[in-house]
Amino acid sequence: MSKSEARPSALLKAGCVLLGLALLATGLCFVVGGAKLASLHGSLYFLIAGVVIVVSAVQFMRIKSSAVLVYGVAFAGTLIWALAEVGLDFWPLVSRLMLPAGFMVLALLCWPALRRAATGQPANKRAYGLAAVLAIGMIVTFVQMFQPHPTVPFEGTPTSLVPVAQGGAQKNWSNYGNTPGGSRFVALDQITRDNVKNLQVAWTFHTGDTPISPTGNGAEDQQTPLQIGARLYFCTPHNNVIAVDADSGKQIWKREINAQAQVWNRCRGLAYFDSTQTLTQPTLAGATPVTAVSVAPGANCRRRILMNTIDARLVAIDADTGEMCEGFGDHGFVDLKAGLGVADDPKYQLTSAPTLAGTTVVVGGRVADNVQTDMPGGVLRGFDVITGQLRWAFDPGHDDPNARLQAGQNFARSTPNSWAPMSYDPAMNTVFIPMGSSSVDLWGANRTPLDHRYATSILALDATTGKEKWVYQTVHNDLWDFDVPMQPSLIDFPEKDGTTKPAVVFGTKSGQIFVLDRLTGKPLTKVEERPVKTGHIPNEQYSNTQPFSVGMPEIGSKTLKESDMWGATPFDQLVCRISFKSMRYDGLFTVPDTDVSLSFPGSLGGMNWGSLSTDPNHHVIFVNDMRLGLWVQMIPQKTDSAPASNGGESVNTGMGAVPLKGTPYAVNKNRFMSPLGIPCQKPPFGTLSAVDLTTQKLLWQVPVGTVQDTGPFGIKMRMKMPIGMPTLGGTLATQGGLVFIAGTQDYYLRAFDSATGKEVWKARLPVGSQGGPMSYMSPATGKQYVLISAGGARQSPDRGDYVIAYALKR
Repeated sequence: MSKSEARPSALLKAGCVLLGLALLATGLCFVVGGAKLASLHGSLYFLIAGVVIVVSAVQFMRIKSSAVLVYGVAFAGTLIWALAEVGLDFWPLVSRLMLPAGFMVLALLCWPALRRAATGQPANKRAYGLAAVLAIGMIVTFVQMFQPHPTVPFEGTPTSLVPVAQGGAQKNWSNYGNTPGGSRFVALDQITRDNVKNLQVAWTFHTGDTPISPTGNGAEDQQTPLQIGARLYFCTPHNNVIAVDADSGKQIWKREINAQAQVWNRCRGLAYFDSTQTLTQPTLAGATPVTAVSVAPGANCRRRILMNTIDARLVAIDADTGEMCEGFGDHGFVDLKAGLGVADDPKYQLTSAPTLAGTTVVVGGRVADNVQTDMPGGVLRGFDVITGQLRWAFDPGHDDPNARLQAGQNFARSTPNSWAPMSYDPAMNTVFIPMGSSSVDLWGANRTPLDHRYATSILALDATTGKEKWVYQTVHNDLWDFDVPMQPSLIDFPEKDGTTKPAVVFGTKSGQIFVLDRLTGKPLTKVEERPVKTGHIPNEQYSNTQPFSVGMPEIGSKTLKESDMWGATPFDQLVCRISFKSMRYDGLFTVPDTDVSLSFPGSLGGMNWGSLSTDPNHHVIFVNDMRLGLWVQMIPQKTDSAPASNGGESVNTGMGAVPLKGTPYAVNKNRFMSPLGIPCQKPPFGTLSAVDLTTQKLLWQVPVGTVQDTGPFGIKMRMKMPIGMPTLGGTLATQGGLVFIAGTQDYYLRAFDSATGKEVWKARLPVGSQGGPMSYMSPATGKQYVLISAGGARQSPDRGDYVIAYALKR
């Protein structure tokens, strides 16, 4: 071969220079970022790989065949490093290997021509074969991106379906969580895991209240409707109430309340009371009787709908006509700000459904987070379901919490509050209340012994008298906003001897699941007090230990390592690694301080208000979660140097220092995200889990949600990759062997096989949903429906006012 024939072609030169420039940019990024990471005692991989890649880049631009060999060394080292760090974990491997593999394919394609130019010998075609193998591997990997990768795959034999007993089919969904104890389980089996593929839209209803807030602070549709006989009852983000026909979705009546608030415009649910039904009395020995009530002759509202409003009122509406209940409070309204002192919008509001406990309507209230030390208190109150008169109050800020207010007095300020849904056990006549922390959430130097007793706990109260039965705390001196966020589920907990015990089970924002004896509040599964690190905030009342529910699986709260950092590319993964190593992180209970610290899971959870669903036939609970870390920094300030925030979530994330009025600090916090706006830790970012209560083990855990309707910088990727996205909204379990969920960031209602975790059906929604699915059987047609409210997903600009019912195709 002549010398002129061995010269590199212009095309080869151009290709090598372009590849060299791309590798040079990659290598320099790795060297600079890797040096920073190494200085933080992080992985040396990026620095070493960067140097090797830069050498390869220079050789490519010099049109040298050695460039391929040098890059091959970098790629082999990358492969070894990746496998050593994460094993065969799919998404972490994708992040580490896809880009380097792509460069390797291009390098191999250049190699024969470079060798020919260097030696004048015929090209060795084996490089093309290696490139083809790598390319095929990349294609297979890309296809696998569209398949779910369970974090805990199901193993074993699926449980069989348990038919609904004759006469045992559910008649009504008359409570927020279906049963007073929040089962979210429907005893209907017309729709099963075998025929769910035939589910289709039966009807669609528009509420007329699209969740849009002019302030940009939290207008969302988060409701779970009620079904009583042939009627459904909805509430909207601004507290309008609508009754529709259960078979057709046609409106029967609408009561417009049009409540307004600066933040958190939403309604999660309603309560229902029928005075014509026989009153259920407790069966537990020694339980306080339920107070009998009656509706005055000629008065309306023999059947009534009750609702809490975002502007802090308790509302009673005639379930038959939609008229206000004139004999309830002031023409159907009770002012829930009475006795609170200064409680202007948006410091105090109600977003969860009231709890019907016998003939007492029990309410808590949301006290805005991270605002100021002087806030309304978290008093709990019970009202007569017919008259609206106050029966009792439980003030967690007084030594005698049931003491009656004297003229001119107010309830204690800034006490722990209960904003999440509650549960009721008719057999015990007891209400179980999830409690949050006291103001201002992240700073507790001013907390009282009573604050320490009641904050971040489950509180059991006598529903008739409001007297305390027991309290169990899940976090000591909560500095993380780790409120108990969900309705406690009342279950029969299986014992080792084959018997069951009445229990309370609930999840927390910290990813813990607790199981308590319903009668005593004592844990039924192992809880350990473990030592935790404290901080340096003056006068802070740090706890040296925290409870860890080690007898139950933790959900998404494992202690992160540098190798858990992730990115869509190696570049944003490197940035996340640097951020991670730059922050103080001591695991689950990393206390806020004046340096930058990482809280994982963050204040959204973990688990949140969507609550658990249960399968009482197989003693299984279903848990959905989100995994969004939060970095936090306390910044010294003059105590009254700045006005308080308005308590909206958008103000408290990524908006710079937010003053905590009345404290010596402001707080700066934001989600722990990559530069592309993707959570920094590895996927999944949201899962659905099944927990076997008999073994206290995970049966399965699967990612929920795709990036179809979200993506970097808020741009929709339009790709159905089931990476597992944060979930906000509840689940529904059915006797047909299904678990339904819609609270994802993509626009779907999904059904999973409750035995195996396999997705068996999904329906595209017009917008996302944060509602809780529910199901009912029509008394007129005998048809089972599954219902979801879709107003828009969190982090999505798309909003709607849809309520959609599904039924089997006939």
